[in-house]
Amino acid sequence: MAEEQNFSRAAERLLMAQPPLSDQIKRLEGAIGAKLFDRSRRGARLTEAGELLLMEARRLLAQADQAAEMVRRVGDGEVGRLALGFVPSASNSVLSPVLCEFRERYPDVQLYLQEMNPDWLVDGLHAGRVDLSFLYLPFEDDTLLHRPVSHEPLVVALPEMHKLATEEEVDLRELADQPFVLPARWHMPGLHAKVVEACRKAGFEPKAVQKEVWLMQTVVGLVAGGMGVALVPASLRNLARAGVVYKTVHGFSPTVEMGVVWRPQERNPVVHSFLRIVDEICCGGNEGFDPTSA
Repeated sequence: MAEEQNFSRAAERLLMAQPPLSDQIKRLEGAIGAKLFDRSRRGARLTEAGELLLMEARRLLAQADQAAEMVRRVGDGEVGRLALGFVPSASNSVLSPVLCEFRERYPDVQLYLQEMNPDWLVDGLHAGRVDLSFLYLPFEDDTLLHRPVSHEPLVVALPEMHKLATEEEVDLRELADQPFVLPARWHMPGLHAKVVEACRKAGFEPKAVQKEVWLMQTVVGLVAGGMGVALVPASLRNLARAGVVYKTVHGFSPTVEMGVVWRPQERNPVVHSFLRIVDEICCGGNEGFDPTSA
């Protein structure tokens, strides 16, 4: 009516008869307590009160549309908050490409990154402080879901002055009498278990000179200081730490597996959005991936 300024044309546009339209406007004016239209033979024009009501009505409709769009985006996991935990080594490999893609696709999600040891990550998931975590497998907690996201070989880290530092490859059996810097063993065995397993397959138990180190950067730093040798994920080569050389394992290729871990029946749509990105980048985008199941 405000646009047509004519009751007949407005009724025709609304696909209704003119008398019911006139009656509705009169009831509206009565409810508000103000005259909304100046009527004449030439038509009807908005009063000052009518102009104000029209402006407010359009504003409220716009806000309703915005609210509906915001609710849709929240439901689709495009807006929200995500607390992401990870062991430090994840930043050397799988984490970077996933974060880049996620930030590009979901710029309105607030990301909170927390670098922790595996125990704290698991406790954070159970307590709700963390929504997702990246840590080494195997993972022994049936109350949480997990999925492998990367496999990489273990390589030997040697002090640069070590007698084997000039070799292209190192047979693990040659390290049987060497002091080892071992990653810490938490209640989630992960990397520690893989290192010990590789040594046992080579026929010996590693002699730990230091076994409470959970930061891979610290492990490499101790190797650089001549404390011992270590088996570390190949992505540690990206650190290019002075005083350390990395050698491929001769004969067989022990590997370590990184996984993403989350709560079952997760209701946060942002978590599902992140897991779909992980699936696309790390797992080939398997059709039908369901974040509510492992």
